[in-house]
Amino acid sequence: MTPQAGSPTLEMVAARAGVSRATVSRVVNASPKVTAEVVALVNTAIAELNYVPNRAARSLASRKTQAIALVVPESTAKVFADPFFASVVQGVAIYLADTDYTLNLLIASETKSDKTRRYLLGGNVDGALVVSHHSGDHSYTHLGQALPIVFGGRPISPDASAGHYVDVDNVSGARLATQRLVDRGCRSIATIAGPQDMPPGVDRLVGWRDAVTAAGLDDGLVEYGDYSPDDGAAAMRRLLARGVPIDGLFAFSDQLAAGAYAVIREAGLSIPGDIAVVGYDDDAYAATVSPSLTTVNQAPVEMGAKMAEIVVRLIDGEHVDQATIMPTKLVLRESA
Repeated sequence: MTPQAGSPTLEMVAARAGVSRATVSRVVNASPKVTAEVVALVNTAIAELNYVPNRAARSLASRKTQAIALVVPESTAKVFADPFFASVVQGVAIYLADTDYTLNLLIASETKSDKTRRYLLGGNVDGALVVSHHSGDHSYTHLGQALPIVFGGRPISPDASAGHYVDVDNVSGARLATQRLVDRGCRSIATIAGPQDMPPGVDRLVGWRDAVTAAGLDDGLVEYGDYSPDDGAAAMRRLLARGVPIDGLFAFSDQLAAGAYAVIREAGLSIPGDIAVVGYDDDAYAATVSPSLTTVNQAPVEMGAKMAEIVVRLIDGEHVDQATIMPTKLVLRESA
């Protein structure tokens, strides 16, 4: 490939630094076989000449694409409506902005799964990130044997070949949320749980149940939804239809909680006077509903950044522990 007229070349950098062309190439490709003094000389020459390495040539030499795929096995409507996905993408993009990698977004539910797998294994990307609310992402676990891959959330049955994952302690987070209701004096605490085909839904139910049973309370007030406001409203109607007085509610997402709010008001009940409510996510719904929602912050932006960091380290051949667990914290607002 011929450089544009006036563009600095690898040879010009080598001449300015007083080293060979091969040495400049090693520095550009971060080879460990070059001394720190020579690296400094070459980098100074690069800066003075405003030299930009030819990415295509580097890709041919290193057999790297400098691209990372973010795979989301969800519908397009869910991806662009759910603040969780937007925050994870934001975190990934922020981290990759300081690297040479570009991000390819694959909404896998809109294509045949085998097409997505062929793309991932066809030399188009150096690594992949997979994030989903549901079990669809686990169909990609076997790719960890052929491609650096990091999951947002623990696979249902992780093993040594399933790939790396970044997760939050969902059991602890749910226990923390429910304990807040217990500490407020709630004695009949219901929950709107998430789907049980994904570890967050399973783990949060365990945390809720741990807290209510430790307090000697009924653990049967459970309904399920799919993390949307509509599902939250439908689940809340089913809970109230049981005829059992409820004075506390833990919803597995802020969207579920937002849906429950409307139904609680329809029933002539107040928040938190009659029913105290705690959600999970600390997304835009938590701050915009009225009263503002007490919720569990699981830092999806930081999760996305950590996922990106780990996949880059794996691409570079570094050892990384299979599991990285992020902390959660309770954010107190008016609803509880």
